[in-house]
Amino acid sequence: MQANTTPLGLRPYAMITANYWAFTITDGAIRMLVVLYFHMLGYSPLEIALLFLFYEFFGIVTNLVGGWLAARLGLNTTMILGTGLQVFALLMLTVPDAWLGVAYVMFAQALSGIAKDLNKMSAKSGVKLVLGQGGEGRLFKWVAVLTGSKNALKGAGFFVGGALLYAVGFRWALVCLAGGLFLVAIFAVRGLPAGLGRAPGKPKFGQMFSNTREINWLSAARFFLFGARDVWFVVGLPVFLSAVLGWNHMQVGAFLALWVIGYGIVQASVPRLIRSSKAIGDPDGGTARRWAFALALVPAGIAIALMQGLDPAWTLIIGLGLFGVVFAINSAVHSFLILAYADHDKVAMKVGFYYMANAGGRLLGTVLSGWVYQTQGLEGCLWWSVGFVVAAGVLSLKLPKSTKGELGSGK
Repeated sequence: MQANTTPLGLRPYAMITANYWAFTITDGAIRMLVVLYFHMLGYSPLEIALLFLFYEFFGIVTNLVGGWLAARLGLNTTMILGTGLQVFALLMLTVPDAWLGVAYVMFAQALSGIAKDLNKMSAKSGVKLVLGQGGEGRLFKWVAVLTGSKNALKGAGFFVGGALLYAVGFRWALVCLAGGLFLVAIFAVRGLPAGLGRAPGKPKFGQMFSNTREINWLSAARFFLFGARDVWFVVGLPVFLSAVLGWNHMQVGAFLALWVIGYGIVQASVPRLIRSSKAIGDPDGGTARRWAFALALVPAGIAIALMQGLDPAWTLIIGLGLFGVVFAINSAVHSFLILAYADHDKVAMKVGFYYMANAGGRLLGTVLSGWVYQTQGLEGCLWWSVGFVVAAGVLSLKLPKSTKGELGSGK
């Protein structure tokens, strides 16, 4: 079987995007529901972070195995499987409080993590296949729109989670989310092309690790980039807003939602921003390292402002805005580069490997977010973030200065 190199048109792209959007709303909502509800039940910041331990850990496993499965079974299969698993994970948390021990919730979050990364890997890989060979001119724009809109909707999910918790309570919120996502899964079963992204022959599992030099360096940089975000954003920030600034659940959910929505809007606009300031067009390794080092200045500035006693609410509002803009540019550049470096007929495996590194960074950042906040406060979380971003910038020094002639070749 030969890999598809012919553009499939807008309908499959629309179906992939719609499924990804719906899934993302539930992913943001469940994150906010778990953080706020279990903080309300008296869990410590470190215990809340541990609830997401398996979510992030199984994201690593899923991206590794999921890319291989998608290459053998098709991206449509892995996307539908991920959507169904998320419905089940949501319903698992509707049990009485007495059942919601740490181990049980960690298991439910593990399923949610598997579901999220199956869905994300399938959607991101599907964009390149929908465009077909020769669609590189539109690749940066399409992947930025998909990723940016996803992040905007994840922000909407934060708001939906906080609003539903405030309005109908924890369990009914989960039931509403599961019901809506189940309907989307039915449409996906009927609408996604069969065998999308299936590689020629039967790829061996060991081929997941047969990556080119630039993919390995980019994956390592991605690990630290997302660890830098989650080390303060996952647990430290929402708990600080609730416990120190006294914001209620609705306010915390709305604020984080607006941040992620704005972040997504910027991310979708990155191709226009980059190309307006860079004559040669598409980003390359030099773009990735410049923006990484620029990002390190932002959490450092926020930490210094907090340590100097400036108003914490305004410091975080302004600082988070700046962080969101620069982080969005970093993320969009990385998302383009992995598709640019990946072979067309092995894109699922290469993207899976790359997002395995992404999940590893999130795992480390999540665990550290609870521990560092509990021992060093929000300022400590921010300084850890600075260190992680600098590491991402240093690793990006190894990326090639151009992607011309490399798109779709993996060379």
